[in-house]
This record gives sequence, C-alpha cells and structure tokens, in this order.
Amino acid sequence: MTDKMITAVATVQFHTLGCKLNFSESATMERLLAARGVRRAAADEVPDVCVINTCSVTELADKKCRQAIRKMVKSYPGALVVVTGCYAQLKSDEVAAIDGVDIVIGNDRKNDVADYIIRYIEEQRQCVDVRGFRELTRFCQSCSRGDRTRYFLKVQDGCDYFCTYCTIPFARGRSRSGTIEELVGQVRQAVDEGGREVVLTGVNIGDFGKNTGERFIDLVKALDEVEGVERYRISSIEPDLLGDDVIDFVAHSRHFMPHFHIPLQSGCDEVLRMMHRHYDTALYASKIEKIRRAMPDAFIGVDVIVGTHGETAELFEESMRFIESLDVSRLHVFPYSERPGTAALRINHVVDKHEKEERVSRMLQLSDDKLRAFTSRFIGTCRPVLFEQAANHGGVLHGFTDNYLRVEVQGCGDELVNRVVRTRLDAPTDDVETVKGTVMP
Repeated sequence: MTDKMITAVATVQFHTLGCKLNFSESATMERLLAARGVRRAAADEVPDVCVINTCSVTELADKKCRQAIRKMVKSYPGALVVVTGCYAQLKSDEVAAIDGVDIVIGNDRKNDVADYIIRYIEEQRQCVDVRGFRELTRFCQSCSRGDRTRYFLKVQDGCDYFCTYCTIPFARGRSRSGTIEELVGQVRQAVDEGGREVVLTGVNIGDFGKNTGERFIDLVKALDEVEGVERYRISSIEPDLLGDDVIDFVAHSRHFMPHFHIPLQSGCDEVLRMMHRHYDTALYASKIEKIRRAMPDAFIGVDVIVGTHGETAELFEESMRFIESLDVSRLHVFPYSERPGTAALRINHVVDKHEKEERVSRMLQLSDDKLRAFTSRFIGTCRPVLFEQAANHGGVLHGFTDNYLRVEVQGCGDELVNRVVRTRLDAPTDDVETVKGTVMP
C-alpha cells in the first residue's frame, strides 16, 4: 500500500450479512487490509473505510443490505464506503445508485479490496467493477478466524446446479476450488496461529475439485493428517454429493466431528422435481440412515424451504410427514422468497403470505421437538467440549460438544477458552439450543 494510502486510510469497519462463507471472506479482507496498514476501527472510533459484505439469498436479505448500507453512510458521512458480496454482484447498479456508496466490487474481487481503495483515492470517482457470472472464475482463498475460536476454511466457491428458486449461481459463478496442497497449507498456518477447530465452507463443497481433478474425499483425508487440528466440521453438503466413502471416513477419522448439515429443501418428491434438485426423498433418507448406522450420536442439521411456488397444501403435508420420519437433530427453516429471473416464477400455484407463515411456524415447532429429543439423549453423559467464548459478567462460558450441542458452564475462568474439556451435560436450559454442563476434573 502506498504512503498516500497509509496517510489517507488508517481504520476500517466491516458489516457482514449472510452465510458463513461471507463471514470468512470478510475476515480475510480485514487481514489483507491489516497487512497493508489498515486496522479495525475501535468501538469509539470513526472509521476511514466501511466495507459492507452483502447477501442476496432472499428479498428480505436484499432489504437488510440496503438498510445496512444506508445506515453506514449516515453514521459515517466522511468514510469511504465499499459494498461487495452477492447483493452487489446481482444488483450492482442498484447499489451504486445509493447515495454515499463509493466502491462496488463483485464476489471475485474481494481479495483486491485494498487496490480498489487506492484507485478510488487516486481517481476520486465512484468505482464499480462487477463481472457477469460466467466470468466469475477466480478462486479467492480464505481461511480466517471467526469471532470465536474456530477457523473457516473456504474450500470451494460457485455452483453449477441452477435450482429453480435460487440465484446463487449468478451471484457466485461456476463451481471452482482451491487445490488440496493449498488448502492443507492454509490449515497449517491456522494451527500456527492457535486454531483448534476448522470449518470447511463453500457454496457447494461436495462439488470440490471440478477444476483441479481432485475429490472431496481426498481433501478430507489430507486435512485429517494435519497435526495440531483438534476438530473439523463440514458446514453443508448436498445429499447427492455426500458419498458413503465420506460418511465412513468421518465415522473413523481422528478429527472430523460427528456433525453433518445436509440440505433437503422439501420432503416431497414432486416439489423436489419442481425445484430441480438432484435427488429424491429415498436417496435423502438413505443418507440419514447411513449416518445413523455409522455414527449414532451424530448431529444432523437440515435446510427446509416452505411455501415455494407449486407447493400445495397436500404437498406440504407430504413434506411434513417425511421430515417427521427422519432421525435428524434440527431444521433450518426458510420461507420461500421470490427472486427475479428465477425459473420458479413460472410455476403455477402461489402460496399466500399467511399460509406460508403458518407452514414456517409448524416446521419450526417440529425443529424444536427434534432438537429437544436429540438433546435429551445425552443428558447425564460426558462429552468433549471446545469452549469458544470468554466468560461473560455472570461467569458463564459457552462451547460445543463434538456432536454440536451448545453447552454453558458457570464458575470457570477464561483459561478454558480454546481448550477441549470433558464436560458432563446436566440439564437443558429454557433455551432449546443450550444445555447446562459441569466441567469434569
């Protein structure tokens, strides 16, 4: 970074919306800026630069992004405002038209944010650099520590599936990956920095290796050999890309946790066909059964979309019955959101807002019931917990078991943070997502 840049820009503030991948990429942008002399602004400082990393998975996400951008501009009128991410990628003209936005860059330009800031300072005019989705071919590396103690390793980007309801392929481009050698090197660096847990992230990580000729199972095996990593988690993987070889390996690996997140989206085959998903309920159920046989204690999270075009009341009930039959741990429930330009808009039968809200409510109740049932199986048992957050004013520490149960313990010092400790799970709390625990001697 030039001397001119250093004197003009000293601090940055980030606002990130959306998925774990976005948060990982924001952390990478922050680290790259720090390497060139720009530090994170303190809570009481006015930042010189504001970076908003946006999401566009739903119409509500777009609205939240617009609100976040305008809030940043209003809060820091003298700051240079940079907008990137999926909303910026899909609607760059709309973003550029917001008063106070100085730089708009696409998803594949995030790691070049410092260069765009220099360019703006030198030219003193708005910069917009967003390529078409077919041009999104660069793989921008990212392995960054989150706000807690875990690292997020981006192993893949983009998607070739083009589901009828989804704009992500247009926002992220075609599927592409880093190489196993590069990714292993990033994990080793994370270990050197004190990382104990690494989460594998991406848009469609089971599609890893399309551009490198490598396979996801080979990546998993290579990462498992890196010394110093206590835990790995696979963030989300499509059921048709979750091979039995991966399930078998995780069941017997040294460091991959018994934790899967497997998108379903609908428990009705007819709706899955309308969505252009790449599997049916029979395949999905077989994957859940395979995991349960290999890892009875595994946490299994499931994505579900309700109220899509074409989902009649009868098809929704079919979906409910199928999901009720699954031995899974929790649902992540999303109301369908119309996205411009998607094929779903051509499907007949539109679910009205009230009915959609009712269906979401029922799915969320089912999720709570499943999480309570899963949690109850482990009350009174001991599990290894990696504590992630410093104690709050009440002396409470939080962490996660190997099978992803959130645990809180009282009366422990911060010396337990970033350590794996044997902990007894005593009782559920009023919060369905948390269990009270006791650290064992």
